[in-house]
Amino acid sequence: MDHGTRFGHGGDGARPLAVAHRAGNDLGQLARAEAAGVDYVEADVWLHRGRLEVRHCRTLGPIPILWDCWELASARGRRLQLPDVLAAAARGTVLLLDLKGRDRRLPGAVVEALRRHRPGAPALVCSQRWDFLDALRGRPEVGLVYSVGTPRQLRVVWPRLAGLALPAVSVSERLLDRDAVRTFKGRAVTVLTWPVNDAGRRDELLAWGVDGVISDDLQLLRAARAAGGRVATGPLPAVATS
Repeated sequence: MDHGTRFGHGGDGARPLAVAHRAGNDLGQLARAEAAGVDYVEADVWLHRGRLEVRHCRTLGPIPILWDCWELASARGRRLQLPDVLAAAARGTVLLLDLKGRDRRLPGAVVEALRRHRPGAPALVCSQRWDFLDALRGRPEVGLVYSVGTPRQLRVVWPRLAGLALPAVSVSERLLDRDAVRTFKGRAVTVLTWPVNDAGRRDELLAWGVDGVISDDLQLLRAARAAGGRVATGPLPAVATS
């Protein structure tokens, strides 16, 4: 993790940001991502029955099962919670918290947890529920990243970015092409993209000007960091994590 780095809009030649996809959803994977030296560690956060649960899988109503696409898991037993992740994360780790679900109390609850369990530490929040992020505009505790997962969102995201000192998006890699990246960069928007698990696709996206890749593959992220040089653009102003 870079210490004392200024996250802002940089110039050409800066190395890309490396983001560990969903690594914060498991404490062992969190530790491995930190050891790999990634810039941000992503974690998915839900507000469920008053608790800030960290998981990607969804609940299935009263049935004790968690599901996601082809994955099923038992919902019994204690689930990982955000305070657990905040306590386990190393001092210099910057978390990218992806807000999930529909509970409008979630953004405020996340900020309160950050204040209580990780005061003064930088953090990012992202979500495809843009109203969650709108509720946090102007809050100094977090940087905002508007997540874009559909063609319609790609078309209509611009008003949400207006007025932000450091506008940033996290865009599904399938939605990006050279022109889309050029448009974002022409308006000084930081562009992260997910999920990037192929080195060839990573190199293509970076050649277009993408600022950072979100990947499940820590080796792919290590290779991105190995490029060296000043860190690329990012959605946090002047953080000193040392």
